[in-house]
Amino acid sequence: MSASQSAAPARPWDQRTVMVTGGGRGIGACYVRAFCELGADVVIADMAREDGETLASDLRATGRRARFAEVDVTNAASVTAAIAAAGGTIDVLVNNAAIYMALGRKQAFDQISNDEWDRVMAVNVRGPWECSKAVTPGMRKQGWGRIINVASAVAFTGGDGFAHYVASKAAVAGLTRALARELGKSGVTVNSVAPGLVDNDASRALNDNDYMVDRAAAGRAIPRGMVPEDLVGAVLFLASPESSFITGQTIVVDGGTLMR
Repeated sequence: MSASQSAAPARPWDQRTVMVTGGGRGIGACYVRAFCELGADVVIADMAREDGETLASDLRATGRRARFAEVDVTNAASVTAAIAAAGGTIDVLVNNAAIYMALGRKQAFDQISNDEWDRVMAVNVRGPWECSKAVTPGMRKQGWGRIINVASAVAFTGGDGFAHYVASKAAVAGLTRALARELGKSGVTVNSVAPGLVDNDASRALNDNDYMVDRAAAGRAIPRGMVPEDLVGAVLFLASPESSFITGQTIVVDGGTLMR
């Protein structure tokens, strides 16, 4: 592919389809709302039917284009069916679905069961791989696409008490680089965002108390709590034509705790 082809302009947002996995609630729902506000046709791919359908209905009531698809990101047939229902081509994929709050509690690495380890790896690593495989044919055909994975800052700092989650997010960063190498010639960029500790129900539940969340806020160059909306700008940029010469990168969004 020539330089002129790889830099081909993308369609306007109102002609693009975006899929956000795990988009029914929490941080994923923030991404969904942001893309809808741009005018995109957004597929909310989630296992949480009630949350996803409610969000889609609320957005449609305001004139936005959103639909819910019940998707198991670890199941290729489930992912493929959702893409087919959306018209067969996804322009922007946000691999947000992950097991985090459902970890339940922190525990030493040698106390994690094999089943727990495999469950986290299946959703957090196989999920992005399955979804990326499924959207790639359409992106290659049109010569343009954006895949945005959600890693975590703990992939670089380590984390006490949830080795399976840390390992899975490190794998996501590695998968990002591998896919970027393979897909760049097709006009598809692959990047990831790595959030710091977000001050939300999931973080407070997993950490048992407010200490870790409050300590994280105090240790930032921008000393405040991190909210889900802090991630939206980075995701929208990586999804945009303006990021066309950026690929294989992991952008840490944490208010200036980890500076690489």
